[in-house]
Amino acid sequence: QVQLVESGGGLVQAGGSLRLSCAASGSIFSINTIGWYRQAPGKQRELVAAITSGGTTNYADSVKGRFTMSRDNAKNTWYLQMNNLKPEDTAVYSCNLKHYDRTWYFYWGQGTHVTVSS
Repeated sequence: QVQLVESGGGLVQAGGSLRLSCAASGSIFSINTIGWYRQAPGKQRELVAAITSGGTTNYADSVKGRFTMSRDNAKNTWYLQMNNLKPEDTAVYSCNLKHYDRTWYFYWGQGTHVTVSS
């Protein structure tokens, strides 16, 4: 069983930065992908960024050039560096792990709030 705990959310002014962390406890299989998702009030959850165990990253168009995802495998921790934040980035951000061992397993964190004021 894996548990994910996000941290780093908060209130920031437009143009500011935050770094979110997602720490995993438990064993992570070698084939895995971590994704950061967000859900704003009244909107559907969307994928913001993802990184595979091979190091490949992809980003939503709305955050390209502003957000950077990274991982520290030794700590089982993943990060989302968010720069030049905009009010439309306001949402609950959650990390998701999927990893593979004969089948896929999926886990979610509890989420962390990010509020960007104009």
